Amino acid sequence: MDAQEIKTAVAEILARHSNGEAKLVPILLAVQEHFGYLPPEAVQQVGEHLRMSPGQIYSVASFYTHFKLKPIGRRHITVCRGTACHIRGAPQVLEEITKVIGINEGETAKDMEFSLETVACIGCCALAPALKINEQVHGNISPRETRTLFSALKKGEKNAR
Repeated sequence: MDAQEIKTAVAEILARHSNGEAKLVPILLAVQEHFGYLPPEAVQQVGEHLRMSPGQIYSVASFYTHFKLKPIGRRHITVCRGTACHIRGAPQVLEEITKVIGINEGETAKDMEFSLETVACIGCCALAPALKINEQVHGNISPRETRTLFSALKKGEKNAR
């Protein structure tokens, strides 16, 4: 998407929202819903619209883990590192994921198929260890099950092309 397309899309989003700093989070949510992340050009345009500096906007966006400042993959993997998950094998699950899909924590695959992140808690302690692929939770998952799941996803990805 080029700069003009981003500018046009953000203008349409801004037209649906009233002004004022209190509208920043809803506007950022709408921008991210449209693009999948917050492009720098969009942050600049939102700042101009709300009379806020890009620094102010980034301080809000970086505070909330929901906001993404870089593009994420079609399959966004979130591995829980909370205490229950950690004790029940999350480090081994994460290691297995990195082996199978070939990216490390905090990275997105070059083909934009996968992105991988860890979080302090996804709120599924009874299902530890747990991970999410987009919004689908996979709980009580072993490293072996992880390998099977992600191998199938990789195979499906290749067959889809």
